[in-house]
Amino acid sequence: MSNLERRPEETPTGGLATVSHDPVRRVLAPREVPLGGPRGMVVRRTLPHRELRTVGAWCFCDDYGPSDPAEHPMVVPPHPHTGLQTVTWLLSGEVLHQDSLGSEQVVRPGSLNLMTAGRGIAHAETSTPGSPDLRGLQLWVALPDPDRDGDPGFEHHAELPVLADGGLTATVLLGRLGDVESPASAYTPIVGADVSVGPEGSGTLPLDPAWEHAVLALDDGVRLGGEPLPTGSLAYLGCGRDGVDLSGTAAHAARAMLLGGEPFEEELLMWWNFVGRSHDEVAAARAEWTSAVEGAATRFGRVEAYDGPALLAPELPGTRLRPRGRG
Repeated sequence: MSNLERRPEETPTGGLATVSHDPVRRVLAPREVPLGGPRGMVVRRTLPHRELRTVGAWCFCDDYGPSDPAEHPMVVPPHPHTGLQTVTWLLSGEVLHQDSLGSEQVVRPGSLNLMTAGRGIAHAETSTPGSPDLRGLQLWVALPDPDRDGDPGFEHHAELPVLADGGLTATVLLGRLGDVESPASAYTPIVGADVSVGPEGSGTLPLDPAWEHAVLALDDGVRLGGEPLPTGSLAYLGCGRDGVDLSGTAAHAARAMLLGGEPFEEELLMWWNFVGRSHDEVAAARAEWTSAVEGAATRFGRVEAYDGPALLAPELPGTRLRPRGRG
């Protein structure tokens, strides 16, 4: 999915920008971002946050729905990406992915669409005509410097491995959780897992204490270490933990997304749909995408299967963009 804000900003970083090497519990509320005009969806964005740039290499997290695609369809026209991976994960509904490599793939709950932008790719995402209510996550992973200018690619994983502990199950989308590892391509030490706990159930997620972690509450039933976590909020846990307890309430099951990884110390410049390292790099990508929309052959290619115009790039701000680190 694209960042459809017409005036995307650099994301200033504040108190949590520095990695916490000790266990913490800091709950960050999402901000609501409208996508695609008055009939579009509203998403809840927790990354990037003014107080937290990344969790490991995870640099973007939109939580959306539930919404009726007949009233609020997802229609994201062709748009570019550089320097990142897009992770599309649905809790309900169906979304069609089309990209400039020629990939066409419907993603449904339990399956994963993973697109590696590398030096440049374009894609479109639309809800299918018969899709049930749409609820899902769009996540981005920043690619490290040795890999961010590599070849673009697309993967679909219909089945993913599951870790179980007590009343808890965790489907591992990306990276490694305990002894369970996803087959999806990862370029940094990382974990992303969809965690479910039944009513009054509980379990412990094994964590690497050298990594930082966060938990996103996907419903009202999530209790983290025995304390409730509001729906849509992201609890940043820092480093230094070898496990975290998750449980449901008597009335509700719990569902949450675990994000984590080795702290990503490279400076990033995130603007619109580009993850770069300098103003000039991002400006060049924007200019090249503008040429692509006008019909030129560029590194982004064309999404030939999409019937409609591509998304125009917003204007750059009047001042130079600056890369930002964690400290």
